[in-house]
Amino acid sequence: MTSKRIVLLVDGMALLFRAYYASSYSGYIKRTSAGLPTNAVHGFVKYMMDAVKRFRPTHVVCCWDMGSTTFRTEQYADYKGNRESPPDDLIPQFDLVKEVVDSFGVPNVGIRGYEADDCIGTLARHYAEEEAHVFVLTGDHDLLQVVSERVHVVIMKKGASNYAVYDEAALLEERGLTPRQIIELKGLTGDTSDNYPGVKGIGEKTALKLLAEYGDIDGILANLDSLTASVRKKIEASLDMLHLSRDLATIRCDTPVSCPIDDCVWAPDLLRLRAKFEELEFKGLAQQIG
Repeated sequence: MTSKRIVLLVDGMALLFRAYYASSYSGYIKRTSAGLPTNAVHGFVKYMMDAVKRFRPTHVVCCWDMGSTTFRTEQYADYKGNRESPPDDLIPQFDLVKEVVDSFGVPNVGIRGYEADDCIGTLARHYAEEEAHVFVLTGDHDLLQVVSERVHVVIMKKGASNYAVYDEAALLEERGLTPRQIIELKGLTGDTSDNYPGVKGIGEKTALKLLAEYGDIDGILANLDSLTASVRKKIEASLDMLHLSRDLATIRCDTPVSCPIDDCVWAPDLLRLRAKFEELEFKGLAQQIG
C-alpha cells in the first residue's frame, strides 16, 4: 500500500559538518592507515544508520549543496558571506561521503544553482503528493517551513539518538508558528548564520508578537498605522530588505530536481557495504554488517 511508504530525506551537509565537529573537538582526527581523514564520514554513517533504525524508512535519499553559488547569492552578494572555509581535513571527505552513500544504494541528489534545502523541499512535496510519509533529517531549523500533514522535520539534537520531531501541531505548540510563519519570521529578523539582516532593530520577540497579531508580513504592512511609532519607523526604513530577506528565507519547492520514488528503495547490498567499510578501515561498522 502507498500509505506504508516512508521516505527519509537526509540533509547531507548538515550531518557531515555535525559529524566532523562532534569528532574533532578533542584534536584527534580519525584517519586510514594511508592518512586519509575519515572522521566526518564515519560519524555521518553512524547518524544515518541510527535514523534508519529509529524511523524505519522504506526509501532513503541524500541531498547535497552543489557549490556556494546559487540564485540566492545572485540576489544578495553577501548571502552566507560570513562563512569560513571548511577545515582542510574535511575537504577530501566531501567526495568520500558520497561514495559511501552510494555504497548504501542511496541516491545522492543535488542541483547547481540551488541549495540542498531546495532539493529537500521539492522532493518532500513530491513524495507527499504521492501519499508517502516523509521524514527530513537535519540540524537546520529553516527546514521547519516544509512541515506539512505528511512531512515531518527531524532536528538532530546533542547526544546520540536524540531528535526533536516536528509536525504542524508540535511546531505550533513549541514555537507558536505555522510552517509558513517560519519564513515570515526570518523576513523580519534576518538570519545571522546566512548573513542577511531582515529589519534592522526588530528582534525575535517583537517579530513573534507581530506575527501572532497580524499573521504574516503582508498583514503587518497592511496595518502599519496600528504599530508603535518605533516599530513602524524600523519597518518603513527597511522595506526593501524585508521583502528580500523573506525571499532569501523561502525554500523553493519547485526546483528542477527529481528522484523517482522507485529509485530510492532502502535495500542495501550488505556485501558491497561491508567491502566499503573495510576499505575505509571502519572495523566496528564492518562487524555490525556481519
